[in-house]
Order: sequence, then structure tokens, then C-alpha cells
Amino acid sequence: MEGTLGKVLIVDDDENICDIINMYLMNTGYDTCIAHDGKEALEEFHSYIPDLVLLDIMLPYIDGMDVLKAIRKESETPVILLTARGETFDKVLGLELGADDYIVKPFEPKELLARIKAVLRRYNADNKGKEILTFDNLYIDANSYKVIYADKEIKMPPKEFELLYYLAVNKNKVFTREQLLCEVWGYDYPGDSRTVDVHIKRLREKLEGESSWQIETVWGVGYKFEVK
Repeated sequence: MEGTLGKVLIVDDDENICDIINMYLMNTGYDTCIAHDGKEALEEFHSYIPDLVLLDIMLPYIDGMDVLKAIRKESETPVILLTARGETFDKVLGLELGADDYIVKPFEPKELLARIKAVLRRYNADNKGKEILTFDNLYIDANSYKVIYADKEIKMPPKEFELLYYLAVNKNKVFTREQLLCEVWGYDYPGDSRTVDVHIKRLREKLEGESSWQIETVWGVGYKFEVK
């Protein structure tokens, strides 16, 4: 969902646990979807298209490990496994099957939020610089930091390029200035939101013209790379 920190699919047959996790994630700024069994989990995975999956091991119909296997056959979407304290769980097998992390229930909400944030940041960092994006009259090569617009190479400083790439790879999603500062400049960056505004202004000047895409201002929220 636009304007959120990310989309999280919560999979657990315990409705109380789902409700608690859902409340904390939504209050933090994540968009969520809930499934209570393995079959429903795979259905929601395909329709909801989450950025991360919180996956309980013991599930009705299809267990968590088999859900993980099915996800990994088609996607690298991050998965954090949930397991009850004392439950027989082969942690090595879970990680070998492609889980990105695991957490033992009961857990503190702050620990879960920290794990989610760390996994998403690691996933984004691992995939950054690996994709070539193409839009109408626009070519963005994250491997070489090259931008070609209207058949001309556009020179950009690294942060200008990274801002463009981050918006474009997350096309049609709205980000606040604070989110962009965190994701592009880093959480420890001492600047303020005007830094984002200045870079957006420069990008627009370099990429002005009629196209099927544009960097949109969402008033009262932030910016998005809109593809029509």
C-alpha cells in the first residue's frame, strides 16, 4: 500500500497472536494482511504481494516449511519464521530452505519490529544495484549509475541517482521525506527533509518533458514515481 513502510503478510493459526502483531505493525506504519492456515497463506501471498512474510511453522492444511518451499520456488520475498518456545524446530533447515530469520514466541513487539526492519533493509541492500529499469524514454542502470533520458546520458551525483532509483524501483508508492532520508541517505544522516526537496527539484529539472511517468508531489505526504 502506498505511503507505508511496507506490506507484511502475517501467517499464524492463533488469532490472538495475529491481532497483536497486526496492531503493532499498523501502529508503526506497515500495511498488513492476515492468513490463518497454509493454504490461505499461499493464496494471500499471490494476491496481496507482500514485501515480507511472518510465517508460523505449525499451520493447518499446509505447514510453514512447505509454505516456505512454495514461496521460494517463485520469489525471494523475505520470510521470518515464527516458532513457539519449546517447539521442535530445525533452525538450520528453516534457514537452508530460504528463511531470512526466525523468532521464538512469545517475543517482545520491539524485537519483532527490529527484526522486520533489519531483514527488509538487508534485502533492499542486497538487491540494490542489480536492476536495470526502463520506462518511456528513461533507462536507469543501477550497476553503472547511468541514466539515459530521451537518448541522452544524464549526469547525476550518487545521491541524486540513488533517490531516482529508489523511487523508480518502488514505482507508484508514496514515500514521506523522512522515509526517503532513511532509505537513501541512511538513518544517521544529520540533514533535514529540505535535502529531499532540493534533490527532487534537481531531478525534475534534468528529466523535464512529456512522458508516461513523472515524479509526483503528494501534498501533505511526500513523493512518488508515478507510472501512468
